[in-house]
Amino acid sequence: QVQLVESGGGLVQAGGSLRLSCAASGRGFSTYAVVWFRQAPGKERTFVAAITWNGGSTYYADSVKGRFTISRDNAKNTVSLQMNSLRPENTAVYYCAADRRDPNLRVAVTRTRAQTYDYWGQGTQVTVSS
Repeated sequence: QVQLVESGGGLVQAGGSLRLSCAASGRGFSTYAVVWFRQAPGKERTFVAAITWNGGSTYYADSVKGRFTISRDNAKNTVSLQMNSLRPENTAVYYCAADRRDPNLRVAVTRTRAQTYDYWGQGTQVTVSS
């Protein structure tokens, strides 16, 4: 079991950058796949990016490809999300989540579903002003 804490959110102007971090405590974090989701007010939680247990593969929502980069440092039990060229529509609470049942994220249909992930952080607010 792991506990996740996000940080790095804030207010930024359109075109700016933020780097979110997801810090994990508990055993075995390096065996978990980790994802980022976001949830805007009044909307469903949606997939942003995912990374396999060893960082060997990454996946992105089409809307963030080329602008966001997910990475991990298992020695430090952290996963980061570098967000560049931010847009007002990226405003949301960003959550990291983890699961170890599919650490290589082989099942495409489930890796983007929030229901797949058992462990969640509390979220960090990202606000992009126009």
